[in-house]
Amino acid sequence: MWMSEFVQPGQAPGRREERRQAASLSSQWLGLVLEELDHGVVLLNGAGRVLHANLAARSTLDDNHPLELVGPHLRARLLTDAVPFAEALEGAEAGGRRCLLRLGDERAECGRANVVVVPLNRDVSQAAVLLILERRQLCGDLAAQWFALRYQLTPAETEVLKALSNGVKPTEVAQRQGVAISTVRSQIQSIRAKSGADSIGDLMRQLALLPPLVSSLRPQKQVN
Repeated sequence: MWMSEFVQPGQAPGRREERRQAASLSSQWLGLVLEELDHGVVLLNGAGRVLHANLAARSTLDDNHPLELVGPHLRARLLTDAVPFAEALEGAEAGGRRCLLRLGDERAECGRANVVVVPLNRDVSQAAVLLILERRQLCGDLAAQWFALRYQLTPAETEVLKALSNGVKPTEVAQRQGVAISTVRSQIQSIRAKSGADSIGDLMRQLALLPPLVSSLRPQKQVN
């Protein structure tokens, strides 16, 4: 991808080939690692050309995010974000500066989102920039499924868990599911008992601390 080869003068061809193969293998490993993350990450250069975007990032960017993929490039949807985004990429690639960008507009369809910009490979000929995208919800569906499997939640309890992680109040969960509030409260109590959570707040804390490595639950046809 962006890895450089460093070959010393007079170095044997066999050694040079070993370095090339090692760089290729490292790039493959990195791509596999990024795909394992249930968190959107994008690797690109200072000009906005994407080197790699994992599945979580592609899904996030397709969902009315302030940034969008246009061919091989990542661009800001709003004109007001174009300059700050370009300056952040240039500053990361050329100056090694990292920053937190707040992009988008609450009044726009894309809403607002935080993006962390991290410089990589500073002071080498092929520098890259890492973007870490903000999660749109505390716990994604895959993470909720992982949690549900771990604590043997019922399908109904799993749906309640997903709703709570998205900020839905128990009364609204009951309305959406067409059940009594007492039923939802019983399901929440069962989830807490199975997971050992002392409260709904503690349950949300457990979800927030889940490792973002849950691609084993992802349908195989979606994994590149």
